[in-house]
Amino acid sequence: MIQISSNCVGCGKCVSVCPFGALSLVNGKAVASSACTMCGACVSQCPVKALSLPQSTAAAKDLSAYKGVWVFVELLEEKDVLAPRSVSLELLTKGRELANELKEDLCAVVIGKSNAGYFAELASYGADKIYNVEGPGYADYNTEAYANAMITLINKYKPSIVLFPSTYVGRDLSPRISAEIFVGLTADCTGLSIKEGNLIQTRPAFGGNIMADIKCPNHRPQMATVRPNVMPKQVTAPGKTAQVINEPIALSPKASKVRIISKEIEQSQEVEKLDEAKIVISGGRGLKTAEQFEILNEIAAELGGAVGASRAAIDAGWKPKNHQVGQSGVTVKPKLYMACGISGAIQHTVGMQDSDIIIAINKDASAPIFNFCKYGIVGDVHQILPKVLEGIKKAKK
Repeated sequence: MIQISSNCVGCGKCVSVCPFGALSLVNGKAVASSACTMCGACVSQCPVKALSLPQSTAAAKDLSAYKGVWVFVELLEEKDVLAPRSVSLELLTKGRELANELKEDLCAVVIGKSNAGYFAELASYGADKIYNVEGPGYADYNTEAYANAMITLINKYKPSIVLFPSTYVGRDLSPRISAEIFVGLTADCTGLSIKEGNLIQTRPAFGGNIMADIKCPNHRPQMATVRPNVMPKQVTAPGKTAQVINEPIALSPKASKVRIISKEIEQSQEVEKLDEAKIVISGGRGLKTAEQFEILNEIAAELGGAVGASRAAIDAGWKPKNHQVGQSGVTVKPKLYMACGISGAIQHTVGMQDSDIIIAINKDASAPIFNFCKYGIVGDVHQILPKVLEGIKKAKK
């Protein structure tokens, strides 16, 4: 928590600016409670400089003590059945490559109610060890509970690299852990490699106009979140058996601050979820209205796919945010991607350029999207799409 020196004069300015109510005045001095998240909002407000953030303790003089590439395995519920999320298997595949180069173990970390049913699959994707934390208290994701478990494991076993999926869970969990153990975190990576023993973390920067390589040479573990569908998923060790290390970690007392009263799972109207669909039909500014997306819905339904959209279409209110494909949306890697009325700005193409087959329809022959597609049609989408739909229906008869 925040550090308060004897210089404190009890003015109370820090108390009033604390967004978490973690500061109070006791006997004329500021006192911090366990609710302090070390956000630092109070530090700049103190007129006598009595408040400060604690110095980092994560810098290791001997980095050789840190070994192992770890992957946090997120479990996804589908039709009342839990299974490792696809991006977790992608990370294990990439993790195997990194671990081989470093000559270290690849380790999967699984937290849940009952995890034994997933061990064989995780081993087949290359895991040498599986750190298993299970119990009724871990049945549902809880930031405090999961962060406490991960921090306990990291402090005990000292991995050199920890990878998280860039999902709602991964984006919530990883920064909490990095803040607690005082290490950096690179978010939304699209590439990972090893150079001189360090993890090189590649991600888009400046609105996707450049790709930045980031490394953390002085701190361990090196932590990153990785976007789904940007790395291949491959069974690298069929039939392999991993060493399972059971860790009975008690729930953090702070976990009780959040209780799940009930769960309601909204059923998607799409045939498949966008990031897992084999066929994605996306529309952009060229469609002009929300009503014109209806024909994309029909084509997707005929092909058994999902409908995506560019940021311009999302900003116009033509589709909900969860349909956005691109840097600030979902990364997709379907067998077929059709871009309809999408110009092909890099913010969009970074989220779909690895699709197996890309078809583009745009009336501007110089649109950047044609640099990414295998098949390009120069023309008005409003004239072409009805013919595409008609052709699909005829072919299915």
